[in-house]
Parts: sequence; C-alpha cells; structure tokens
Amino acid sequence: MPHPCRLATLLLLSAGSLPAQRARTAVPPNLPATVLLHGTEVELRYQGRSIFTGQVVSTGAAPRLRTLVDSSGGKITQIVSWVANGRLTLRGTIHATPDAFAVDADPREDALPIVRHSVGPSYNRLNRAVYARSSDWLLSFDLPSTALVTPVVNGDSAAFGIEATGGEVTLRFRPRYYQKHRGLSHYQPWTYAPWSRSAAGWTSWFAYRDQVTEADVHSAVDAIAERLAPFGYEYVQIDDGFQQLPIGVPAHWLNTNEKFPAGLKGMHDYITSHSLQAGLWTNVSFADAVWAAAHPQYFVRTPDGKPAMGNWVGFVMDGANPATMQDLVLPVYRALKAQGWSYFKIDALRHLRYEGYNSHAEFYASQGKDRVGIYRDFVQQIRDVIGRDAFLLASWGPRPELVGLIDATRLGDDGFGYGGFAQFNSFNNVVWRNDPDHIEIARADGFRSATLTSLTGSLLMLTDRPEVYRSDRVEAARRTAPVLFTLPGQVYDLDPTRSSRLEMVNTEVSGSGPRPFEADQRLQQTLYQLDIARPFERWTVLARTEGAPATLRMPDLGLAVGTTYLAFDFWAKRFLGAFRDSLVTGAIDPVYQVQVLCLREQQAHPQLLATNRHVSCGGVELERVNWSGDVLSGTSRVVRGDDYELYLTEPEGWVVGSVDAVNAQPGLGPLRDHMRRITIRGATAGLVSWSVRYRRGAGSP
Repeated sequence: MPHPCRLATLLLLSAGSLPAQRARTAVPPNLPATVLLHGTEVELRYQGRSIFTGQVVSTGAAPRLRTLVDSSGGKITQIVSWVANGRLTLRGTIHATPDAFAVDADPREDALPIVRHSVGPSYNRLNRAVYARSSDWLLSFDLPSTALVTPVVNGDSAAFGIEATGGEVTLRFRPRYYQKHRGLSHYQPWTYAPWSRSAAGWTSWFAYRDQVTEADVHSAVDAIAERLAPFGYEYVQIDDGFQQLPIGVPAHWLNTNEKFPAGLKGMHDYITSHSLQAGLWTNVSFADAVWAAAHPQYFVRTPDGKPAMGNWVGFVMDGANPATMQDLVLPVYRALKAQGWSYFKIDALRHLRYEGYNSHAEFYASQGKDRVGIYRDFVQQIRDVIGRDAFLLASWGPRPELVGLIDATRLGDDGFGYGGFAQFNSFNNVVWRNDPDHIEIARADGFRSATLTSLTGSLLMLTDRPEVYRSDRVEAARRTAPVLFTLPGQVYDLDPTRSSRLEMVNTEVSGSGPRPFEADQRLQQTLYQLDIARPFERWTVLARTEGAPATLRMPDLGLAVGTTYLAFDFWAKRFLGAFRDSLVTGAIDPVYQVQVLCLREQQAHPQLLATNRHVSCGGVELERVNWSGDVLSGTSRVVRGDDYELYLTEPEGWVVGSVDAVNAQPGLGPLRDHMRRITIRGATAGLVSWSVRYRRGAGSP
C-alpha cells in the first residue's frame, strides 16, 4: 500500500523577496516562486497567487527533497525535486493565466522530430509543461519521470491537471521564459496580444514585381473576390511599383505613378468595394539624393556632415530627430490610415538596422544615444499612427528588436521558405506570426507550401497571376484558408540553429542575402502535426512530406497506446483504415507533394472521418457533431456554391437509411472500403444542419 511521504511541517523555499500575500502585479518579476511544503502537500506561489498545488505520494520510504535556484546570466531556473528508493507520484493542478497552454518544454534526443501546433486546449501526451504567456513563465516536469498534463475547463481561467511518476520527479520553474531564457529582451507579453484572427490574402510582388499596374490589381481583386474571398481570403496588398520615384518624400509615396491613374484612394476603394481589405507595401529607405543633400539634418550623418548612405536603404533617416519622423515618415502612414488601408507591409527594415544604424553606430554613440531604442521607436511611432487594428508585417528577417510592435515578420530571403516552420516554430503566435513569404500555388509545390503554412497557423499570402485562381490549382488555396489561430506544441525550436543566433542582429552591417540567423528556404522537417480540440470532439491532423517515415508509432505523435484511430487521406480523399499503436501511411501523391492524414479515435458506430472544406479536416467549419440513437448529425458553416463533402465510416452491421440537410440538397455516394461520401449542394445559407440516419444491416449485433 502506498503511504504519503513525510516532509517538514512547513518550509519556505524562495530566493526571492516576493511575499505570498502580495497582490498580483502587472509586470511579472524575474524571481523564483515561493515554495510552500506542508506534509505531503506542495504549493508554488508567484505574483502573489498560487500557480501550482499538488501532493506527493511514495511507495517506499519518504523521498528526499532537493531544491535549487540558479540565476546565471539573469535567467532564473528553480528546481523542486523528489527522489525515492521506490516509486513516487506527484499529482496536482497548475493554475495559470487565461492564455496559458500545454506544451513540450525541452527537446529529447529520442523524440521523433515533428513540428507540433494545436487549436484549442492541447491534450497531446508529449506535453510536459504549461506556458503562461501573459506572465511569461514556464512550469515543466523533467525526464525521466512520466508526465501527463491535462487541460481542465474552468471558466475564463486556465487550469491543468498534472500527474508525474517515477523514481524521481522534478518540477522546473522558469520565470521570464521567452524574455530571459530565449533571449528576447523586448518581449513583454503582458503589454500586447498576438494577432488572433486569420491573415490570408494576395500580394502583387511575385505575380508582377514592380511592373504592376492598376489594371493588374483590378484583375486580381475580381478573381479573388469571386474565387477565393468566400473561402477566407480577405487582404489584397499592392507591392512595390505604385509609387513615384525616387523613393523618399511623402508626396512620392502618396501620389502614384502613371500606372495607377486612380491613385491610392481609388485603389483602396476598388479593393474594399469587393468586400476585401486593402493592404500596401512601403519601405523605410530614402533614395532622393538631391533632397537629402539639401536637407542633411533629417539623416544620420558621416563625420564630414553629409547624409550617410547604405545599400538598399539609401540615405539613412535619423529616427532620433523628431522632424524626420514628423516630416518624412509619419505623414505617409497618417494619410494611408485616413484613407482606410488596414494591412501594412514595411520593407527595408533590415537595411535600416544593418546598413543604417549599425554601420553608422558612431553617429548615435557620440551623442550618447541608444541606436536600438531609436530603431524600435521608429517603428513604434508608425504603429501608433496606424493603430492596433491594422496588420503590420515587418520585412525582412526576424526582427527581435520589434517584438510587441509588429504582428508578423518575414523570416527569410525573398521567395517562399520552409525553414522557418521548424527554425522559429516556438515563436509563431506567441511572439509574432511567422511569415514564410508569398505562396505561388501554380508552382509544383503549391499544395505543399499552402498546406504547411495553414496547419502551422502562419501568414498565408498568395502571389499568383489571377488566371491561376480560375484554374483547378485554386483548390490548393481554397482548402487552406482561413488560417486557424494555432499555438506551438513546443516552446523550443526544433531546429535551433537560427533562433539561437538572433543576437547577431546587433552587429550585422549587411543585409545583402540570407544571414546566419534567418530561416532558410529548404524543407527542414518532414512531419507537421495539428491537434484540434472542439467541445464535441478532438482529433489530429498529420502532414507528411517527402522523406517522412511511412510507419509511425502512435506514442511518437502523442496519441494513446491501446486506442484505435481511423486515418483518412485528405488530398487523395482516401480512407486508409483503422490503426492501433502504429500507423502505416502509404505513399505521398506526387501531385500534392504532401499527405494530410485526419486521425480520429474509432467509435462503436458510424462516424465522421473528415470534410473537404479545409485541411484541418473540419476545424474551420464544424460547429457540432453528435451521435444519438442511430443518427449522426452535425452543423457546418459552409461556403455557398461550393459542394460540401462529408466522409463517413460505415462499419459492418450499419447501413445508411436516409440523409437530410436543412437549406441544402444532400447526395449519397457509393460505399467503398467502409467509407461513404455525402455531398451537400445548393446551400441557401452559410449554416447547414445535416443528419444521417442509419439502420442495422445484415450481421449487425
């Protein structure tokens, strides 16, 4: 019989001075938690509130207690550990901020490399920690003990049940996790929230580059409004090519060239008249040599008093000079905001930092000014003008100096890049939204790039010419938008070689080509997983690319041993069968270059495998699924005019009797390999309720 371990009646184990009774402060301290031990019970208090309560139970003699607080490099790591001769279990509850989520905290050398994300509470069995975003603390449980973290639905707060078992159980607390442990000094999540809505649309750059015309944009708007907007594409962003040259004074940004006779206001109105959001490219370079020579006071200056120059940034605008901001920079964004533009891509930010402020560091050092603070304030003032309701994309390269000011940042070089999915996976929708750059669905990898962008919750911007969206290739775009708001399954990067070098931005003096700390464009990982939790069901979506294992163990995916899962191939529309403990995936169709598997726990009756609406296998549109009696029913938010398909199992002993749909016409497909497709056509409303009534067939129990 297990008996409770015996500990001191009361121990206060804290290297900090935060009293347990102090009210929670707005800014979380970089201090360890206060640890209270009473008999078998343990409590951690931080910011004046309880963040963990639990109890230790041992099968042998009372376990030994070890504690440690280390503050090397300003990174607080606090350890509370129990060691037993027998087996001990720590059961308890983590009490966290409402935006907290369950994650894996530290890499394991034997783990199958999978880029993991989740929508809704994550029940993945690989999770060994909870990250409380708005307080930036991480509470995790070390190997070799087993650990199971289970989200608990508890109103507006977040709670997680934890059970850790082994010969030793170690609890690890890390305050200011992203700020200190991950080195993001400007990360203050208690001051901002990440963009939580879908961000999907079209940009003109790779379609037309700087030769884009007003007629080109009109054609794209027409195609997107007709073919893509109903599926979740809302932004149309005009890139380089509309402005007057040389780039520089506000009038050259705000008064378009001859290719755009209706001007920016005319373009904005055309876009929004099609119920789309208007986006625009700008940059922070200044190329007007005559104007700069006549007004040197607006620029960073060389020792001889002339305006300093840099590649791609031209004459370096002095962000520390209020006149520079008020006369050259902010008038552009005030005017655009007044016109109604709601998506801003700001380019050349890398060059302002590298060839600009870093390369001419002495200009600010001689004045006792902080060039990083000036750089950050440059963008802060733009953000203040456009407001938090506008989407702000920084381009390009990861911009750790701008954390909290930007909604997204392009992680790598020009052209779509896969590397960031694994090299900055822990940043996505926590620090900012990752931008892999524009997607060309006309390319051979169009399905693959759109799929991985969507399943990782990244920024999804298309950039094909409009005729592509009137071809069959449009399916790659239609089935990947909108983008669900995902949270990472790991708070470390699967490939840390780039994010671990971010401090190099402080000394980089060239923005020409990829830098060592930027995401590369190669496909880094072959497995991508999205766990979805809805009130009516939980399921997993697994994407495989070339080189991925063909056989996968369920525990390596964080799925339960001893449970049977049904697998459906989304793009191929094929039922793969039932699998227990391991999954045999089959081949990847070269047409798609990616396989998307929908994995659902097998039920003892007919059930939904997937829908055709979205690669999330129902995550976008399903609002209800229910089995009652002999009826499978649900409610789906469909796209009018799009044939909506349900893929259902029909096990031995069950036969479809009738199919009904409110506000639409259902059609019953043939039975193949215990799967049946139901097609719902002609929906007269966006919300469709459907039901499938079954009867017991021959051989039924």
